[in-house]
Amino acid sequence: MVHGISLPPGCYGGAEIEALFTNTLERSAHPYFAQIAHVQVSAHFLIRRGGEIIQFVSTDARAWHAGISCWQGREQCNDFSIGVELEGCDHEAYEDAQYAALNALIASLRKRYPSISPDAIVGHSEIAPGRKTDPGPTFEWSRLVDKVAKQ
Repeated sequence: MVHGISLPPGCYGGAEIEALFTNTLERSAHPYFAQIAHVQVSAHFLIRRGGEIIQFVSTDARAWHAGISCWQGREQCNDFSIGVELEGCDHEAYEDAQYAALNALIASLRKRYPSISPDAIVGHSEIAPGRKTDPGPTFEWSRLVDKVAKQ
């Protein structure tokens, strides 16, 4: 599952995302952080703007990235999905390095888990419509090798 995240919203490059995913975000560091201080969230991976991949949770373990969700009739998507966060937001283009890293990560994950089909690569907006919009309209699905190959 592909997500988009920036903390504070629209800001890149800081340690805030890692702090959020490790429950160490300092709520007084920014007014927005006080609004999300109660949230406990994690993802399996974060892909930074420059393409660096950081892993937070084993792919064999549950991460808390999907929230209230449903995909192909199955609820609780955290129970069976791998969450990949891209550092970004809905209204700004993602970087070439992020697409390259995401494609490499997907290839690696599909090698380890052959049951992951191209159709199973979805956005947060697809499993939580009306509640989530990420990775957003600027995300170019056509740049994912597996998505293009199935067409």
